[in-house]
Amino acid sequence: MNMKNVTDIKFGTNILDIEIPDFLKRKFKTGLDYFDGAMGGEGLTPSCVTLFTGEPGAGKTTMMLTLADRITKNGGVCLFNTAEESLYQTAMTAKRLRIKSGFITGNTDDVNELLAGALKIMEARKNKSKQFVMVVDSLQCLDDGKYSSGVKTSGTAIRCLQMITDFCKEHGACAIIINQVNKQGKMAGSNKLKHMVDSHMHLSVEKKENDLIGCRVLETQKNRFGGCGHIFFLNLGKIGFKMVAKVSAH
Repeated sequence: MNMKNVTDIKFGTNILDIEIPDFLKRKFKTGLDYFDGAMGGEGLTPSCVTLFTGEPGAGKTTMMLTLADRITKNGGVCLFNTAEESLYQTAMTAKRLRIKSGFITGNTDDVNELLAGALKIMEARKNKSKQFVMVVDSLQCLDDGKYSSGVKTSGTAIRCLQMITDFCKEHGACAIIINQVNKQGKMAGSNKLKHMVDSHMHLSVEKKENDLIGCRVLETQKNRFGGCGHIFFLNLGKIGFKMVAKVSAH
């Protein structure tokens, strides 16, 4: 179903008269337990946009490659677009992580090209009910082509994120977008980015709890479509993450 038909609701419509389409009610579990658990245990909602932040070296790309693998194994269609590394580097990491699902890859920093490619992949699905998920590594690398010089400003990330959000709302796609944090642990770019997305997930490195020092901490800090679930403590090894502990986020 095209999202244009369900988002074109007249101003002044009674909230009780708005009928929610069935496909928006169907949550998609990615199959990655700690990711789904951090998102409230139900997985992704069609059309949702998630900002995934983390410290340098925390394992953001490793987790997103693992997620793309699980999404594909679990019956979804996943595009992993990297503008940070070459596809050779990405393939080497995937081999180390023992990824075998064969998800789709992209290597563009042009958001227009990214969305055009995503649409072609969606239209090529034999089973249109398969959930499409786009993973983008990373937001800072994307450009919308506004300036011919290629100069990127704080507004570039905002415009690119808005274009991805509009695409997801129109086509019922999901997007998970990596966003960098600076040395002070603050998210790169404008705080407006947090307000634009449906959910915000963060991956950090534990520095306080003696028994858990060095563990990666995965938590959802915002989720418009459900609760924030559990906080997961994970060990990062050669072949990916392994859960150490989880605590309630409430």
